[in-house]
Amino acid sequence: MSRHPIVVMGVSGAGKSAVGEALAARLGATFTDADSLHPPANVEKMTAGIPLTDEDRWPWLHLVGAELAATRQNGAVVACSALKRVYRDAIRATEPSTRFILLNADPAVLRERLTKRPGHFMPASLLASQLETLEPLEKDEAGLCLTSEGGIGSIVDRICAHLASEGTGARHYADR
Repeated sequence: MSRHPIVVMGVSGAGKSAVGEALAARLGATFTDADSLHPPANVEKMTAGIPLTDEDRWPWLHLVGAELAATRQNGAVVACSALKRVYRDAIRATEPSTRFILLNADPAVLRERLTKRPGHFMPASLLASQLETLEPLEKDEAGLCLTSEGGIGSIVDRICAHLASEGTGARHYADR
């Protein structure tokens, strides 16, 4: 199975952290939630309901790439929104072999998940701006697009099946 660094990505509430943690456990890899890499100023903005700008994100994205590079030897899985192609390109600039797993969900499901998530700095009020910002993986990006339905184990099974197929030449796959 692939030992490429992996970013589990998507908008807030898509299940990045839960799926990323379970995937890392299955692969015997290091898990990092990129939320923990945000500088305090970014957290303050999001807590106040203010969307981040690209200028806010660049230093954070560099830290995400550095984390992937630092933990790559033993396997690395990072949960990170990585909403735009240029953000993913910034991560790949530091760790070129990164694979991206895009988790999609119905906006109503996302809103419900966000309202049931206590103590997180990302308010449900920013979901619309994230959905507007989201750029799906393009055909030339190594990764997988799938719906975050069917439970965490099922999602991890689908991701692992995709990673195992990479040896057969599969690079991008959509399971929508």
